[in-house]
Amino acid sequence: MGATLLRQTKYIDADGDLVELVLWQVVRSAKYPDGLRYRLTFVPAGTGVPVVLYDNHHPKGHHRHRGRVEQPYPFTTVARLLRDFLRDVRRVKAAIKNRRTHDEGTD
Repeated sequence: MGATLLRQTKYIDADGDLVELVLWQVVRSAKYPDGLRYRLTFVPAGTGVPVVLYDNHHPKGHHRHRGRVEQPYPFTTVARLLRDFLRDVRRVKAAIKNRRTHDEGTD
């Protein structure tokens, strides 16, 4: 049995930022003990570089990248995974907006 696509969503939000969610159901194995493979990505407009990325490729397993920091991710459920990812995206977007507001105020 191959991978079954569970969700594939890709959109540009109102700020021009890219959000992509891709999840597959896979056969449970040593590589994917949860029977899930995923990649969740947030790329701010004009950068071309993911600043939030959650994935679970082998051999690293569940982990997330926030900026240049990579750390293990304590996976429990798909619902929690999506909530955590979107929470991180909101935080990063708020930081970007605050930085822009600050930069505009210093001109």
